[in-house]
Amino acid sequence: MNYDPIFDKWHEECGVFGVFDRTVDVARYVYWGLFALQHRGQESAGIAITDGNEVALKKGMGLLTEAIKELPTLKSHMGTGHVRYSTTGSNNPRNIQPLVIHYQGGQIAVAHNGNLTNALGIRRQLEADGSIFQTTMDSEVIVNLIARSKANTQEDRIADAARQIEGAFSLVITTNDSLVGLRDPQGFRPLCLGKTEHGYVLSSESCAFDAIKAEFIRDIDPGEMVIIDDRGVRSTIYAEPEKIDKKLCVFEYIYFARSDSKIDGQSVYETRLNMGRELYNETKYDADIVMSIPDSGTTAALGYARASGIPFAEGLIKNRYSGRTFIKPNQEERELAVRMKLNAMPEVVGGKRIVLIDDSIVRGTTSGLIVKMLKEAGAKEIYMCVSSPAIEYSCHYGIDTSVRKELIAATHTIEEIRDYIKADKLHYLSKEGLCRAVSGVPEADLCFACFNGDYRVDVPTEQEEGVKYVLE
Repeated sequence: MNYDPIFDKWHEECGVFGVFDRTVDVARYVYWGLFALQHRGQESAGIAITDGNEVALKKGMGLLTEAIKELPTLKSHMGTGHVRYSTTGSNNPRNIQPLVIHYQGGQIAVAHNGNLTNALGIRRQLEADGSIFQTTMDSEVIVNLIARSKANTQEDRIADAARQIEGAFSLVITTNDSLVGLRDPQGFRPLCLGKTEHGYVLSSESCAFDAIKAEFIRDIDPGEMVIIDDRGVRSTIYAEPEKIDKKLCVFEYIYFARSDSKIDGQSVYETRLNMGRELYNETKYDADIVMSIPDSGTTAALGYARASGIPFAEGLIKNRYSGRTFIKPNQEERELAVRMKLNAMPEVVGGKRIVLIDDSIVRGTTSGLIVKMLKEAGAKEIYMCVSSPAIEYSCHYGIDTSVRKELIAATHTIEEIRDYIKADKLHYLSKEGLCRAVSGVPEADLCFACFNGDYRVDVPTEQEEGVKYVLE
């Protein structure tokens, strides 16, 4: 994942999708699936399809429609695809997934969502043993481990490699004769299984199944590997039992996932409505209107409005065609970039006491600009509500926040943050309220490390120089 400096947001780094079906145009199905996952990655895309003997690969930078203008034409029955955001070094086209390799055990195409916490150590050992790397991605460590495995089958080689890596990984892989899906022993990132009329699909989120009229079957369990081939679906637990400890990233429900998805049986939309209700229960603000910072805070704002009886209003209009904005060198240009993307409506906000809902505050740079914009448009008071606890710790499982001191809540009190963004009131949803909102998933099954620093998998203790991995 990476950080949007204009909207002060973390972004999900990527989405993965795979198809096994001998009756459909696989490349087109993968394309449609990736289109539904476009929210998980908007800076590059790739599709690899295979007939079991040859692999056809198309990939490029930009949105899916820009990256892949022509679909691969190989007659095939398997395929995998990937969409992602970029971070350090990833503007190199060599870093676009899926990664395709041919080795003694056959051919594989790998799409990876997550971040390996022990990738650098493994890479250094592999390089010392003579391995050559072509990218700066931790994902390439995985394919090297697969190629070097002494196991007899490709599936066993994949499982062998998976037992050596740590951190967050959901993988979709095509081999010579099967489509394989794996989820790490903690299940940090989502992965689910669906069924077409004559085949099966794997996806980061269930919303992609609707795009190809596939039926959702179930989520892949932490530490599980599923193998899909002409015999159907087989499942095995590849991870050592003592290492399985479910810890799904709670930010999937707060922000990353699309609202129409279900993850581990929990509706994302209902969860966000619940977050808004919990925010109202914790604040009971008396206000004239409830608004969101579009689009990520909208569902929670609806929940707050329903619980409070305060009318929901659209006081900020988002320009959906402004595109991504790169880092601005000064405050004036940063403010201009925000105004290019958001515009306040004086006829809606003028003279109003406003409950303003957003899903998170990472560094606080944008919240202050939006509060200023609303007050310049005539807003009387701004009561800022955040539908997550304060982010105080770095994430090492796929979010680009390795420098903790850049997180405003790590170095400032809530009152100091309120003063910094010039809001009249500021409230973060409590962890207890968040857990009540995600009522269908036990608290013990969720990762809250970015809120409380409770890392269940060992993380790097310092920023190492040299190779900087793209967090895929």
